[in-house]
Amino acid sequence: MTSTRKRIWGWYFFDWASQPYNTLLLTFIFGPYFAQTATEALIGDGMEPAAARAQAQAYWGYGLTTAGICIAILAPILGSVADGSGKRLPWIKGFSLLYVVGSAGLWWTAPAEFSVLWALFFFGIGLIGMEFATIFTNSYLPELHPDPDERGRISGSGWAFGYLGGVLALVVMLLLFQAGDSGLTMAGLRPVFGLDPATGADTRIVGPLTAIWFIIFMIPFFLFMRDNPQKQGTSPSLGTGLKDLVVTLKGLPENPSLTAYLVSAMFYRDALNGMYTFGGIYALGVLGWSIMQIGIFGILAALSGAVFCWIGGRVDRRVGPKPVIVWCCVTLILTAGLILSLTPKSIMGIALADGSSVPDIAFYVAGALIGAAGGALQASSRSMMTFQANPERMTEAFGLYALSGKATAFLAPALIAIVSDVTQSQRLGIAPVVGLFMLGLFLLIWVKPKGDFA
Repeated sequence: MTSTRKRIWGWYFFDWASQPYNTLLLTFIFGPYFAQTATEALIGDGMEPAAARAQAQAYWGYGLTTAGICIAILAPILGSVADGSGKRLPWIKGFSLLYVVGSAGLWWTAPAEFSVLWALFFFGIGLIGMEFATIFTNSYLPELHPDPDERGRISGSGWAFGYLGGVLALVVMLLLFQAGDSGLTMAGLRPVFGLDPATGADTRIVGPLTAIWFIIFMIPFFLFMRDNPQKQGTSPSLGTGLKDLVVTLKGLPENPSLTAYLVSAMFYRDALNGMYTFGGIYALGVLGWSIMQIGIFGILAALSGAVFCWIGGRVDRRVGPKPVIVWCCVTLILTAGLILSLTPKSIMGIALADGSSVPDIAFYVAGALIGAAGGALQASSRSMMTFQANPERMTEAFGLYALSGKATAFLAPALIAIVSDVTQSQRLGIAPVVGLFMLGLFLLIWVKPKGDFA
């Protein structure tokens, strides 16, 4: 019999293993590399540089939109199927395989034969694998400790542990692989394994590195996590899963707190994902940062996230998740406003001297705030979901939670892509996230702290 402590630590290791997909691929290394490489290809085809940067950002947004729609459609169905059978580990193993294949496939994105379609295909496959594995893993949270009030602490500590994993993976990437303008890594070395920066190999290696990291650090999870034999049902049935899901959806009007929370989370999580997804691309295009600078920015954001996830988890245990969520949304609205005001020559409409370091410093501050509030927001949102959901249908509930996160997951990327296209401005393209945060914050008014099932 695996002890409670080992189960909790095994569960933590999923966050540690999977976080590099967000840290290395989505935000700080591959996302900016995709934007940079796609921009150069578009300029080579005769497009003006500013328009090419906006178009590359739009491509990234449309790619994420497509993956988000796939996740939104399938998440609650598969969650319902898993609840019916009581078996979650086989699903996690299957989606882990997609994670590994998708991330490893990003090696084949060299500038010389760069294909926007194939780059987005591999990235999307890995993202789908990561998101679905997360759904099934999150549903274990209520089973990890007999005291429900401990969920916030466990969720916050798990998210903090994941952030530390992301930081370490990013440090490894910057010290050993990613070359700066000098051709040397942050440690002053040439990229290991003879990786040639001229072919983008020093950056493309981030895909295989992310895959290997996941394989190694998922071992504790699979060693210590087990499905509850008392909840084992029949073999998974898609038909039964769909029927159960329909019953749950029809019952949503009778559970107003759950419904309000799912819609609220839909908007504020979409806004947060927009900030994460386009933060590095924004710094590259608007402030002219290098991928090395963006990586250092990522370390700061992730360390801030780890610290405040841990703190937020303990605040969550004391006062509940809702106050933490409100505080985080307000902080992120103010931070988004700061980012929108930044240009290389001004901040909040105040002109600066040429070459001023103020915009760079302000963006580093914004990164720390995004890491702090974003991390705590996600950890407490996961904790809140366990109180809003029917305890007997937890995987399905996290499927609905994923649906709420992905039903409009296309919205922030699509709005950013459209505004970027229409205005031909990366800076203005980020504006929609402010409105999405405000909508999410407003809808929290109707969410009961302990939900409808208390």
